[in-house]
Amino acid sequence: MNKHKVHFMLNGNVTELIVDTNERLIDILRDRLGLTGTKAGCGAGECGACTVIMDGEAVNACLILGASLENHTILTIEGLMQDEKLHPIQEAFIRHNALQCGFCTPGLIMSTKALLDETKHPKREEIKQAIAGNLCRCTGYEQVMEAIEDVADRRE
Repeated sequence: MNKHKVHFMLNGNVTELIVDTNERLIDILRDRLGLTGTKAGCGAGECGACTVIMDGEAVNACLILGASLENHTILTIEGLMQDEKLHPIQEAFIRHNALQCGFCTPGLIMSTKALLDETKHPKREEIKQAIAGNLCRCTGYEQVMEAIEDVADRRE
């Protein structure tokens, strides 16, 4: 197998790894770096459980090859917490019971962060579009929508 050395930013830290040509970001995060908050779901980019933010965009980690990480910036759910304090999006999800089994929650939160980084006060239709790639079998999405609207309303 071909190996590549990659340098990238991961949750604010410079990271250097030797990766196999066909190694996926989801596997690097979970298996090599122990960042298990990003969930491995369908493996085909359909469920959104593995959503992370790459260079400001929500992406499916199961579709990103590790060899392509050179000079990119990755943010995972673990990178949201600052000084052991939950991110306002995480707090809003808890406040609105926008999680049940929790499997899809990290991906939904990362999609929400990417949206709110781009749009200060998104309309409901923009929220729906931003989370359209995240499948949830438990919440029915209404609590998720309310949590996202709430966190957007509370912003300065």
